[in-house]
Amino acid sequence: MERGRRALEDLVIASPGRSRLRSSAALSRIGLGSWVFGRTGWGAQDDRDSIAAILRAVEHGVNWIDTAAVYGQGHAEHIVGRALAQLPEGERPLVFTKCGILIDAAGDTYHHLSPGSIRAECEASLQRLGVERLDLYQLHWPVSDTEVVEAAWQTLGELQREGKVRWAGVSNFDLRLLRRCAAQRQIDSVQPALSLTHRDAAAEVVPWAAREGALAIVYSPLGSGLLTGRFSEQRLRELPPEDWRWRKAPFQAPQLQRTLELVERLRPLAADAGISLSELAIAWTLVWPGVSGVIAGARDPAQLDEWIGAAELRLDESTLDAVAAALVETQAGSGPVRPPTAARPN
Repeated sequence: MERGRRALEDLVIASPGRSRLRSSAALSRIGLGSWVFGRTGWGAQDDRDSIAAILRAVEHGVNWIDTAAVYGQGHAEHIVGRALAQLPEGERPLVFTKCGILIDAAGDTYHHLSPGSIRAECEASLQRLGVERLDLYQLHWPVSDTEVVEAAWQTLGELQREGKVRWAGVSNFDLRLLRRCAAQRQIDSVQPALSLTHRDAAAEVVPWAAREGALAIVYSPLGSGLLTGRFSEQRLRELPPEDWRWRKAPFQAPQLQRTLELVERLRPLAADAGISLSELAIAWTLVWPGVSGVIAGARDPAQLDEWIGAAELRLDESTLDAVAAALVETQAGSGPVRPPTAARPN
């Protein structure tokens, strides 16, 4: 493994369809995720720790934060806005946020992509963040009605033209929907999940983004905590009842046991390289051709320090081979187990 650092803008091959986002911004290889800052779904979270994590990320050169209106019904955006206000204007990170998921009176989430709802969400996000323009606005999740999705995508284009949104992207879209939306207007970014145990996006969505000139920003590289080396079946039993992970398949048998076995296979690999398991897991997502950046979360500065070094890591051929072998033998997750080309800076 070797270390080095490059701005994403320098890593893009110019093409006629090159994303405006790619052309206009040099993004750090890792961005800070803020879901936990919303104080819902992850157990207790101190706002002071959240702000401290944002400020530490900026100190380390992280220059973009990913958030969403639904995280704590706007609380995460409010926290990001408070952190931005503490920074000189020239040091403030870009803010990427999302729309399309609302919370009803019972506290349950539902998808809503009507033009009027998106516009209302946009105005509320601008106010909470304390900014005049959203750097990247994304449709958080699609709905089954393709026409509704296309109308929502058209609304994001209108918000761009009005100057309320700088770039427009989509999150959690499959290839069919990406193609339909791209036929309307250019997609500046796509945001799929990608990790050692959730690899399907590397097969289709990420290559599509590379071909179309869209930025591929991937999320959940640590498997929502499973790949940090600190998770266990005992830890699962200790999660508070409101923690969303109780309900998800990766935290149930047999997937949980396969992932924990994978972590034990990777532990000596990380130790021999003098890095954390979190750094190994994040660096593995960054080595995939077409991946432009990765969103990693942290509750506080100490957690951020555990993975920030991944931004400078380059995984060599022998490391990629060892990881691929561990994935095959443990049967953890799904999707391709190794990048299709030799490891090189993205």
